Amino acid sequence: MIQGKISGVNGPVIYVKDQMDFMVGEMVYVGNEKLVGEVISVTTEFTTVEVYEDTTGLKAGDIVYGTGSAMAVTLGPGIISNIFDGIERPLGEIGKKTGKYIGRGVSVTSLDEEKLWDTTMMISVNDVVKAGQIIATVPEGRAVVHKVMIPPDISGKVVSVVENGQYKIWDTLAVVEDRHGEKHKITMAQKWPIRVPRPYASRSYANRPLITGQRIIDSLFPLAKGGTAAIPGGFGTGKTMTQHQLAKWSDADIVIYIGCGERGNEMTEVLEDFKKLVDPRTQNPLLDRTVLIANTSNMPVAAREASIYTGVTLAEYYRDMGYHVAIMADSTSRWAEALRELSGRLEEMPAEEGFPAYLASKLSSFYERAGHVNTLSQKEGSITIIGAVSPQGGDFSEPVTQNTKRFIRCFYALDKSLAYARHFPAIQWLTSYSEYVDDLATWYNKNVDENFMNDRNEILRILTEESKLNEIVKLIGSDVLPDDQKLTLEIARVIRLGFIQQNAFHKVDTYVPLRKQFLMMETILYLYKKAAALVKMNMPMSYIREHSIFDHIIAMKYDTPNDDDQPFETYRKEIDAFYDHFIETNA
Repeated sequence: MIQGKISGVNGPVIYVKDQMDFMVGEMVYVGNEKLVGEVISVTTEFTTVEVYEDTTGLKAGDIVYGTGSAMAVTLGPGIISNIFDGIERPLGEIGKKTGKYIGRGVSVTSLDEEKLWDTTMMISVNDVVKAGQIIATVPEGRAVVHKVMIPPDISGKVVSVVENGQYKIWDTLAVVEDRHGEKHKITMAQKWPIRVPRPYASRSYANRPLITGQRIIDSLFPLAKGGTAAIPGGFGTGKTMTQHQLAKWSDADIVIYIGCGERGNEMTEVLEDFKKLVDPRTQNPLLDRTVLIANTSNMPVAAREASIYTGVTLAEYYRDMGYHVAIMADSTSRWAEALRELSGRLEEMPAEEGFPAYLASKLSSFYERAGHVNTLSQKEGSITIIGAVSPQGGDFSEPVTQNTKRFIRCFYALDKSLAYARHFPAIQWLTSYSEYVDDLATWYNKNVDENFMNDRNEILRILTEESKLNEIVKLIGSDVLPDDQKLTLEIARVIRLGFIQQNAFHKVDTYVPLRKQFLMMETILYLYKKAAALVKMNMPMSYIREHSIFDHIIAMKYDTPNDDDQPFETYRKEIDAFYDHFIETNA
């Protein structure tokens, strides 16, 4: 074990002098309490280490112990339903040792190494196995079947294998002899460095949506499985609530929620809420297919920087089993602030607003690990990354938001005025966008309806037209507008209140399947068509607007069940009756 002595301490950054045997990226233990750290730079004069725990009390001359291996996480059964800190230490086990406050230098294993897991083997002696191949299955709770895989750097012939039974995560399940004659013990668990992406066979096109049940996302700004999205917004605009809805209702197999630098009371609320959430698929707790990584704002800043890499590495592990994983990172702004603090302590040249010049490359190293892939075991898996951004004062021109936009393809801009008006989700449709629309158009037209994308485009056109008309209304009032433009404003109101606005606490409206979303759009546009025909006949809009049909259509989101198309036929008949009423009156 390589050892060095501390020559200087600067917050979470320490310096080791006259020791050049450490490697960049190497995990080290610092001081008598064996605080966890990582080597971030090596020169002929100094080795620089960032420490993932509070460095209070460290002094010059304290020993730094090298491990010879990179900062890594343990991958194996027991990850699901667990709550970790930023470097994969289980907070439950830490709590048992230190109480409510995390102590320094606490040594706990990431996963339970004594628990016995029911293991079903899928290989036999003399089988030839390849890297990433699934060799056994282990039930991991009620919702996830854990698939034991050959490590990505091993392949060869099986020379021994255990019988089906109960085993611990580090018990040898099989022995594989490679082409050089070297034998490798295969266990349920494996280590993987957090900053190194796990390999896969090939990357495929993002051609299927991540279905969330949220109308403004699924219909107007769709997100692909394996895609990337950002949810920027100021304080109180609903970033965390939006991510909650996506975590609960999206059709991802596994959800990884990374609380990166958020307020402690907010993170506590998240942890408590996730325990109460019921998985709509199985009616079991949502935690049965969720991993939580909690790194609050008062935890060591260096661990905050590592937490998102820990989360995405866990996601890649389950992706390699053939699962579709969704990552909620809340928030990447706090992570960027950790980068800024560490960069300042390292006396690096600052860029815009004090952030390091490599902010963009760090963001890309996170978001680029998303994707829809064919795994080494020839299965289909994906990682979808949804990152919350917290720009100060809601200013989207600040560096984190602007650099994030370079690497994501969905931008869900939360609007303070919408949130204060109790319009949720507070996603502003004029500034949000999705670059997956063309990629997913074929899927929507084939699996929902061939008119789906046309209806979506027409809805957005009306909303855009409303925005232009509102500028005129602000200047000279709405009375001077011609009736066809007044109708546009009225239909836009129906779209905003009856389609875009969605109640997360309503048993019907909290989740809406794609079929119902399409029928809602069709109904609104059918009302628009019939009302426009009346306007062309010189029917006054002031007269038309008095009819109750507009408010009736707004209420359809609550009044129609999610699995029945029949009510929409009734709505069409009511719209026809509305049209006939004015025709007869005019006659």
